[in-house]
Amino acid sequence: MRKNLNRISFEELIIFENENYTLINKPPFIASLDDRVDNKNLLSLAKELNEEYQICHRLDKETSGIVVFAKNADAYRHFAMQLENREVKKIYHAVIHGLHKFEDFEADEPLHTTSTKSRVDFRSGKPSFTLIGTLELFKKHTLIKCFPVTGRMHQIRAHLAYHEAPIINDPTYGGKAAYLSELKRNFNHKKWEEENAMINRVALHSSQVVFKDINGEVIEGEAEYPKDFSVLLKLLRKFN
Repeated sequence: MRKNLNRISFEELIIFENENYTLINKPPFIASLDDRVDNKNLLSLAKELNEEYQICHRLDKETSGIVVFAKNADAYRHFAMQLENREVKKIYHAVIHGLHKFEDFEADEPLHTTSTKSRVDFRSGKPSFTLIGTLELFKKHTLIKCFPVTGRMHQIRAHLAYHEAPIINDPTYGGKAAYLSELKRNFNHKKWEEENAMINRVALHSSQVVFKDINGEVIEGEAEYPKDFSVLLKLLRKFN
């Protein structure tokens, strides 16, 4: 269920804070920056608390998890340099279709990006590199972790789709909705009612980030799953 933006305060999303950075756990369905549909977004919520806040990177609107904010210009530049030098480690969790035993799997297909989508393109694509590992196998799905070494748009989603492992409920990249009736024997629902999917968004969560503060100290943050992602995993385990 989508959370009402008007009821969210930036402070309640904070999971780590020091004099330079604030890490928050972004709920799904909230845009990182300006959005044509909603007046509020993460950056506007942050600036209600502190006008100096700058967002260091973004997540897709449906994706949940860690987002880093800088409290001053020096901190913002410091994080941007680490991103450019590929020194920021970001770990994502996703639930994908099918059973896949990824053991430090390296997806290195070049990606060509348009304004709305990325695709594997061996002629005009830019170098792209994602490390993928299996966390848990279910009856028809797999929980995985992904480390995008490069930072192309929709990189994880495009690489997984290319390897025939699309994320649940990601129609842009071939991922279908997942229903309880596909797992539970003798599942019954009222014929005149449409069955609800087990999760109503792309099943992708930014779980962990690791980077260095201005003074060189390592900052490591971990974001808990939101309710919809936790419920999905609970159902998959129950009917495994």
